Amino acid sequence: NCSMVLKTLHFITRPLSDEEGNFSLAYIITIHKELEMFVKLLRAIYMPQNIYCIHVDEKSPKDYKAAVQNIVNCFENIFISSKRENVVYAGFSRLQADINCMRDLVHSKIQWNYVINLCGQDYPIKTNKDIIQYIKSKWNGKNMTPGVVQPLHMKHRTQVSYREYVHSGTSYVYPTKNIKAKPPYNLTIYFGSAYYILTKEFVEFTLTDARAKDLLEWSRDTYSPDEHYWVTLNRLNG
Repeated sequence: NCSMVLKTLHFITRPLSDEEGNFSLAYIITIHKELEMFVKLLRAIYMPQNIYCIHVDEKSPKDYKAAVQNIVNCFENIFISSKRENVVYAGFSRLQADINCMRDLVHSKIQWNYVINLCGQDYPIKTNKDIIQYIKSKWNGKNMTPGVVQPLHMKHRTQVSYREYVHSGTSYVYPTKNIKAKPPYNLTIYFGSAYYILTKEFVEFTLTDARAKDLLEWSRDTYSPDEHYWVTLNRLNG
């Protein structure tokens, strides 16, 4: 019941300031469990001028998927990603889930400025206005992808080929004995957070640039590629 969802959960129905109304954010939220936690997160970050792409793990139970769909149907600016992955922890599928949402978001009618990715167990400690003002400060026109040059103890993640295993409720990533080729374009690999705040221009770049596409393909059989992909791309010259 959509009117009940909006009223009982006290979703915000109008921009709380002109500054917020003129600066739309996009969110990517990847979820697979704990519906109540997801609803609390959504309620906390929801603004009518923003846009939200929800990626529901393809392995999630049918009733969970249906419940998420029922909630999403109550809002014009929230949608479920058009392509869903069987997400494996530390696997390429986790990175692909974000990219699937990005492909949908760039075609949105809402002209968003930045995209922020979250998982279902996240929760904000800042208001929408706080986040916007922080972005507009020293980060205006820049991406937030904290990281460092790939440390020695992380080298194994990109030196050998990894595979995803998904079968009867069990999923994990395991190493093979195959040695990987060097990164394309002789790129220096950086490592850092899988979580980011990215400009729309950068998102469009990652979806279209040959270097970004080749790095994505090379990352397909690495361990936890979301922890190096965005960080490395953001440090390309130019």
